[in-house]
Amino acid sequence: MKKPLLVALVLLHVFFLRAQEKSSTFNFLKFPVSSHAAALGGMNVSVVDDDPTLAFANPSLLTNVSDKTMNLNYMSYMKGSTVASASFVKTIGERHTLGFNAVYVNYGDITETDETGTELGDFSAKDFAIGASYSYALSDRWAGGATMRFISSKYAEYNSLAIAFDLGLNYFDEDNDFSLGITMRNVGAQLKKFDEKSEHLPFDLDVGITKSMAHAPVRFSLTMIDLTRWSSDYYYTEDGKKPSTGRILLNHFAAGVDIIPTEVFYISAGYNARRAYELKAAGSSHMAGFSIGGGLKLKKFKLGATYARYHVAASSVLVNLAYSL
Repeated sequence: MKKPLLVALVLLHVFFLRAQEKSSTFNFLKFPVSSHAAALGGMNVSVVDDDPTLAFANPSLLTNVSDKTMNLNYMSYMKGSTVASASFVKTIGERHTLGFNAVYVNYGDITETDETGTELGDFSAKDFAIGASYSYALSDRWAGGATMRFISSKYAEYNSLAIAFDLGLNYFDEDNDFSLGITMRNVGAQLKKFDEKSEHLPFDLDVGITKSMAHAPVRFSLTMIDLTRWSSDYYYTEDGKKPSTGRILLNHFAAGVDIIPTEVFYISAGYNARRAYELKAAGSSHMAGFSIGGGLKLKKFKLGATYARYHVAASSVLVNLAYSL
């Protein structure tokens, strides 16, 4: 028990750190990669499944992925923006698992103007991250993991480089189908600044639980997100008034449910309180905060898809494909 307790103490220690979100960069690292997690409210660090995309949020979940699994993902974001990602998983012995992953974001062509609004032409904006993950089964119920990523962003003639680390811990009681996940994401620093100005990475601390019902094919998940951000200035409001303490607390929760009628198929739905609050403040009420998805899980092939709204201007569809050699 010493190893998991030590990791937990390290992760919980950063709960008291304050992230400087207003000066953060590389926020594409917060985009969902897993369609299953996206369907459960946009963020999940505790679902235990043979799904390599879940390890993008919690690297300790890599322990549950089959050997030699390849994975491709695609997400439509705001108009003209797309997100593509991929991963490969390799197990080594009974306790060690390695993973390699990449994320690419293309924001399309953007009109460039001067200070008077005169159009000067178009420029491109792109983000890219490549990483390696490692997970280790600490015991029959505990697993730990870490991911290291090299990050590059290029907007017109400006570009920046950074390095980031994710650390994760998972407790899974298979007999009771109960899982607890803790993850600390995007810990790192810029290696090259955009324009002589230092900016912080979008550091996150998330804690979640997942529990199945004993006599029904239903599984519930509850995740607390952004646990280092409690300032009212972090939240968008329509009238500029500061949200109440209760609203700030509620904005840290994402909830989801899986309905699993068979071992090869599931339907998921979720609710993200902060996203609902901010989308409604921005003038959107349609599906604000809600997400829905489903997946097919065969022996070697897996398919997942989710629909959600992350911005008032457009909806998003996220698709995952995985195949085990």
